[in-house]
Amino acid sequence: MKPVNKNATKEAAKLLDYLYRVQGNGIVTGQHTQTKPCEEIAYVKAVTGREPKLRGFELLGYSPNINYSQASQECLTEVYENQGTLDTAYDWATSTDGIVTFSFHWFSPIGGQDKSFYARNTDFDASRVLIRGTSEREAFYRDMDRIAKELARFQDAHIPILWRPFHESDGTWFWWGAKGPEIARELYRLMYEYYVGEKHLDHLLWVWNCRYKEGYPGDEYVDVISVDLYLEKYEATDYGEDYEKLVKETTRNKVAALGEVGYLPDIRLLEQSKVPWAYYMCWSKEFCIGEQYNSKRRLREMYDSSYAIKL
Repeated sequence: MKPVNKNATKEAAKLLDYLYRVQGNGIVTGQHTQTKPCEEIAYVKAVTGREPKLRGFELLGYSPNINYSQASQECLTEVYENQGTLDTAYDWATSTDGIVTFSFHWFSPIGGQDKSFYARNTDFDASRVLIRGTSEREAFYRDMDRIAKELARFQDAHIPILWRPFHESDGTWFWWGAKGPEIARELYRLMYEYYVGEKHLDHLLWVWNCRYKEGYPGDEYVDVISVDLYLEKYEATDYGEDYEKLVKETTRNKVAALGEVGYLPDIRLLEQSKVPWAYYMCWSKEFCIGEQYNSKRRLREMYDSSYAIKL
């Protein structure tokens, strides 16, 4: 299967082909990070002796419109800890054969206070981005320009990126999903057309992250379908039912991934069922470090398994 961008770099095409070959034959281990030290990776290595093949990096601190004067200390800490992480991503990707994925908790392009990627902290109306001539649309494109420059350096270094914008638009907690998944779908299409057609960011593989039929952008815009899953309490699962729900509501024509998980999939169940998740990404901080969510025993089981693909 070729990338949806017909001008995709050979590195992006190679990565997508790799993910198609992996699904059902193994699962790529993944871990999200959001600080320069990537303390989650150090923890995984200390517990298991191994490192994940896929590493997730966060762009929230690169948002152009951060209201520092009205931000809580928690928000400021998160922003300052995140700034500079793209240097870490660049260095890691150029020195290993690891896979990079980017998440973007985008502070609202206009207005907002504190963590304004949350809809409750901004009055930014995403539906107005779809109307030509509005200040919301102008700000949306201005922010995209700034982020495009950050992404371009990875293309210059021949590093493909699993790019997952407007994630979790099946919920209303982020401003891009607050008006419904149909609006998020249109924002995603605008970004795709701009980044591919105007900015020529051909190293991006486009990851969609919503499980609702009405939100799906279409096969011509998506390389990877994904879903974020946070169980209320631990249960051993291969997330097989969630896979079936995802492909039923989106498409069976794309490689599928667990974009974020709180609890790791049970690797022994996956070995048996071979549910075709190409990769998973465990979320950062307490979801990885300590045993509030994932025990050291389960972490070792994952990284000891021959079915789990490590760095």
